[in-house]
Amino acid sequence: MAGFPHPEPNAWRRTIPSPSTLLLFVGAALVLAALPGPGLFYIAGRTLAAGRADGLASCVGSALGGLVHVLAGAVGVSALIMASATAFTVLKLVGGLYLIWLGIQTWRSAKGGLETLQAAPVARRTRTIRQGFVVEATNPKTAAFFLALIPQFIDPSQGHVAMQFSIFGLISVLLNTSMGVLVVVLATKLRQYLAGRAGVLSRLRQSSAIILASLGVSLLLTRRPT
Repeated sequence: MAGFPHPEPNAWRRTIPSPSTLLLFVGAALVLAALPGPGLFYIAGRTLAAGRADGLASCVGSALGGLVHVLAGAVGVSALIMASATAFTVLKLVGGLYLIWLGIQTWRSAKGGLETLQAAPVARRTRTIRQGFVVEATNPKTAAFFLALIPQFIDPSQGHVAMQFSIFGLISVLLNTSMGVLVVVLATKLRQYLAGRAGVLSRLRQSSAIILASLGVSLLLTRRPT
């Protein structure tokens, strides 16, 4: 139709990063994905508490929470949150208090005896997905990571900045999820090894509870990046 510019054919292909850029980003994102954080500790704790199925469910929840940050970053919401003192404070309060609450719940369940060592039912896996989602989605440090790292690999001259951000964000979520699955595998082997030592396994879960609560306190003390 006359008067309207026609979109450039296959313009979306320009948003695909070059192999060298992709390699650099994957290397940086992989190192950061391996750093222990609320998500990985929650995944490890759920695996020790209820087994592999529950651990994988927590990975699903964490991945969904990560997708929230990808979408928010692509449309600019994360930038607004990091720029707003009030929004940042609300987010860190929700995330920090939720982690502390999860730590308390994990500590209580660690004293529940052998019944808590059985495979988690479907209802509990659904709850685990929800909890993993909240842990990741309310973590302002994840938003700060996305806004600090990803823009360094975006080429404004190629256009479609939101699409470029989304591509890098999805790669980050995939790497984080893969690291979570690795944690599930390792924690499952540890749980099987300690299956006949309920006391040791209970202390491990109590340690996970303390770490989760400590991460919550740390999140509450986090200051907004300037």
